[in-house]
Amino acid sequence: MRRRRFFALGLGAALLAGCGTEYAATGTVGPWRTRGRFAIGAGGDRWARVAATLVRCARESGYAVTSQTPVTKVTVTGLPALAAADMNNGLSLLDTATPLARLTGDVEVVVVPGTSRFRNFDEFGAYLVAQPDQTKLAGGRQGGPDHLLFGLIAKGLGADARRIDYTGYRNSAGAATALLGGKATAAAGALADWRPSIDGRQVRVLAVSSAQRAAGLDAPTLLEQGVRVDFADWCAAVGPDSMSDDSRAAAIQMCDDVCGSRAWQDACRAGGWNPIPLSGDDFEKWLTSEIDRTRAVLRDLGLLDTPGTTCWGSCGNGH
Repeated sequence: MRRRRFFALGLGAALLAGCGTEYAATGTVGPWRTRGRFAIGAGGDRWARVAATLVRCARESGYAVTSQTPVTKVTVTGLPALAAADMNNGLSLLDTATPLARLTGDVEVVVVPGTSRFRNFDEFGAYLVAQPDQTKLAGGRQGGPDHLLFGLIAKGLGADARRIDYTGYRNSAGAATALLGGKATAAAGALADWRPSIDGRQVRVLAVSSAQRAAGLDAPTLLEQGVRVDFADWCAAVGPDSMSDDSRAAAIQMCDDVCGSRAWQDACRAGGWNPIPLSGDDFEKWLTSEIDRTRAVLRDLGLLDTPGTTCWGSCGNGH
């Protein structure tokens, strides 16, 4: 049985009150079909582009996207929302919204300056294991995808993740400045963000986070380096916690149709996103494992000290 409760953090407000970035039609949109009406919005600025693309491709697939009630609300959110909920003692995404479909994922890269003494991932990994507190790492904000990736790498190598020296920056530009300025030994981030520096040979890629090598990039995967990590900064579509079974089914069908369309595939290529479609019960099962993995990494990093509890904000013990 799906668990659906009130969304405690900002995403819930977006779902129920229409906060965040919402894209609505004014008047008739596309070839209207008997498929339901949808209001599609972003759970935060970082997902605004994907949400806008979902709106456009849904309309091109014949779906009505409008702000006129009644509508089925769909919100685009992603991995950072999982970590933020846990670090703020909030309810998990499974407990606060209705999972619909996974949409896209950004491949992450581990990079070092072009002049780094680390010629490959093995050399970097050996140093990280031997001196985790002396290996200065950089990436996005603390607890975000880049930080989580370094936590997974440390655990995979057998290093003490609590001892790694990580500095989070607002964006990849800040991390790049730190890395090239000698303030960091290595950095992690989305491949699309680091492409200019990679192409300009300012940085070298030691490994990619995906199970398969990235197209056009001569760099091994973490799996090839013996680190059992397959990781992406993903985003997904979810509905409100009060979503009916009929509305859920209609929204999942919309996501499936859009993700299978040529327009969506073309938009993903243009946006530098990897389409990783997964919907319905399969997505909910995957999301359960992703929540568990995220919590485990946050604990390994020392960002989540709560022992294995299942109430997560719904009890009176401050969990």
